Amino acid sequence: MMLHDILKALGRPLESSDDLEVSGSDPQLKTRFRIGEAGAATLAAVGLMVSDLWAMRSGRSQKIRIETSAAAAALRSSGYMRRESDDPPNPWDAISGFYQTADHRWVQLHCNFPHLRDGTLAVLGCANAREAVESALRSWQAAELEAVCIERGLCVSIVREPTEWRAEPHAAAVDTLPLMEIEKIGDSDPEPLSESVRPLSDIRVLDLSRVLAGPTCGRTLAEHGATVMRISAPHLPSIESLVMDTGHGKLAAHADLDTEEGISQLRDLVGKSDVFSQAYRPQSLDARGFSPADLAALRPGIVYVTLSAFGHVGPMSERRGYDTLVQSATGIAAEHGGSKEPRHLPASALDYITGYLAAAGAMRALALRAEQGGSYLVRVSLCQTAHWLQALPRVDAEDVPRLNVDHLMMTSDTPFGRLSHLKPVLELSETPPFWERPTVPLGTHAPEWP
Repeated sequence: MMLHDILKALGRPLESSDDLEVSGSDPQLKTRFRIGEAGAATLAAVGLMVSDLWAMRSGRSQKIRIETSAAAAALRSSGYMRRESDDPPNPWDAISGFYQTADHRWVQLHCNFPHLRDGTLAVLGCANAREAVESALRSWQAAELEAVCIERGLCVSIVREPTEWRAEPHAAAVDTLPLMEIEKIGDSDPEPLSESVRPLSDIRVLDLSRVLAGPTCGRTLAEHGATVMRISAPHLPSIESLVMDTGHGKLAAHADLDTEEGISQLRDLVGKSDVFSQAYRPQSLDARGFSPADLAALRPGIVYVTLSAFGHVGPMSERRGYDTLVQSATGIAAEHGGSKEPRHLPASALDYITGYLAAAGAMRALALRAEQGGSYLVRVSLCQTAHWLQALPRVDAEDVPRLNVDHLMMTSDTPFGRLSHLKPVLELSETPPFWERPTVPLGTHAPEWP
């Protein structure tokens, strides 16, 4: 059922000739949500898209295999990464997390970037200490706090019960959307895929994203042979451990879109690109000339991937958000916590699954471009993924053994030091996935295609 949902969104039915094996079942992690199986279905769809592109290049099919336990591990890959010299800093800020307000409601503060932390502390008028935040929140009503913080572009959410979320107008708006959208947005000549050594050889991808979901899309395309360039700017905050986790296989360059030079650099890169992947809020790049329509005119045949927190429709569409905030807003954290205080899932399931969906959508659009021509828009969001997970039946997860990932680990020598980390978990018989480049710090390379 899960794979059917994804393939329906991709517009690609499961064929009798597909040589696909998905083994294992949930629970793999201690949650009633079927995140392991959902991850396995998503990676299976990625495998089918890779296989389709490979068949276009070589005329040959291949076997696709994914274990549900490996897929579950892939939804928390940053947690398995270790550095030989020392462990990367904890990405979770000391004051991020759950708190109770004066009306005995739970709220979540997301303060993992300095400007979000400082802005939240300014609203609360308190010191940068958890005890001070707890005290300050005792004088706030939850709805008032959320409204004030959202108005200031901060990341705070009421922890809603599932039924409470279903009554929200935004939930109804998201329900009108499929799991993923692939839309033709312009005409261009077909760009057939020539014979080559990897499924995504000669495909260039611009990755304008941060944290997990968007960068996971780029990392996935890189592990199947795409040349992926991560675009950031010196003034944008980042989380080192997540840069390391999602940077495998990528180039990394700076292009400051607050400057004419940066805009010119990015336009030059787009003109020689195949995929443009961005994970900022809908329409946030339009004013700088990087809307889907702008890029379809600049580079006919572009595949424009956009990934957002709350989707592109509904009253919350312009709201900033991350995996954990969407869990809190949509009722997942409340349900997972049970009768006690809310808890986040034991994996960044919304982030990683949405990133893999985006990669599958990008590859499906590349296949359509090869056959029919055209520019394409691929849209996904954490909130659409959350609704999909919530619609799946639950499992009993009372006694779940610790996930064994020893056979899934590899080591890499990188500018960050020697890293131990998860390898690509999807198994393909003819084109096993791997990364050609080690993960590097942001801004390592010039903003030029090699």
